[in-house]
Amino acid sequence: MPTPSKTPNPISARPRIAVLLGDPSGIGPEMAVKLLARQRNLDAARVLLIADPVVLAAGERAAGMKLDPLRVNGFDDLRFEDGRPTLLPHDWMQGREPVLGESNEASGRASFEALELATAAVQRGQAEGILFAPLNKHSLRLGGLVHEDELRYMQERFAVTGFVCEFNLTGSLWTSRVTSHIPLREVASHVTVEGVSDAVKIIASALRRAGVAQPRIAVTGLNPHAGDGGSIGMEEIEIIAPAIERLRAEGYDARGPFSPDTVFIGARRGDVDAVVSMYHDQGQIAMKLMGFEQGVTLHGGLPVPVATSASGSAFDIAGKGVAQIEGLQQAFDLCVRMAGGGPVRALSSAEIAA
Repeated sequence: MPTPSKTPNPISARPRIAVLLGDPSGIGPEMAVKLLARQRNLDAARVLLIADPVVLAAGERAAGMKLDPLRVNGFDDLRFEDGRPTLLPHDWMQGREPVLGESNEASGRASFEALELATAAVQRGQAEGILFAPLNKHSLRLGGLVHEDELRYMQERFAVTGFVCEFNLTGSLWTSRVTSHIPLREVASHVTVEGVSDAVKIIASALRRAGVAQPRIAVTGLNPHAGDGGSIGMEEIEIIAPAIERLRAEGYDARGPFSPDTVFIGARRGDVDAVVSMYHDQGQIAMKLMGFEQGVTLHGGLPVPVATSASGSAFDIAGKGVAQIEGLQQAFDLCVRMAGGGPVRALSSAEIAA
């Protein structure tokens, strides 16, 4: 006689997402409080809020909202209640209020150590995804980060040896890049056939999981006018075009290299599903112009989804209660769907506002 199927427990079926407040001196705490004040988010996932209570209280004041978390003493005491976040508190600020509106060591250390605890939660099997409110990379370095960025830090923590990359999403358009947080003077030496190929393959894989059967991927050139036939640089001829030829031979719909100053015109029109750029600002400026408040950053190549909003720490409006959370909401929803094994897709404006 067949064994009857069991209905999953509605609480245990929801993914466990570690949520971080971001940089205490920026808008992150306010954004996280606003996000977790939405009951639908607490119904969608079991939230592990890793925070300094002083920073959380500052975020609540800025947001004009009060959370009701279940407080636990540590990982061994970890438990969840339906519809409430679980707070794992740590006294990183040593009882001192965060200094708003500037990079500083105390805030950098608090945000860095929160990230360390979130990765530990994943390693212990107590979180299936990480969402963090905006961090500040300068503060992180002041607080102890020695890596290029938080993605490379997590790559090391999770012992990932393959290619990792930031994805940026605005609406249905995705981007990845060959190089990321390095000085502009070093970019050309880091653009290689293997790097271009890896950046295309990793975003193609993510798009297939998102339901795009044959992703159309535009690849930018490195130089103005994509090198202008070699008169403004040879990287397009010697590196980028050969990488695209190799990718097409392997079955990828990779196109280009396109002039960086025009490729996003067609991308915005829907001609492609993704753009692979050669360096950070080449893609980021265009994406943020197309939808800064709704933009999402997803760290690709890690064992669990790690997401945040595309907006920065916005020191100029920290503590003023005016921070918008559309991007963080979309990042949360994406993280929940990926951690739960469901289909990944961009949200519509109506879904974001709901």
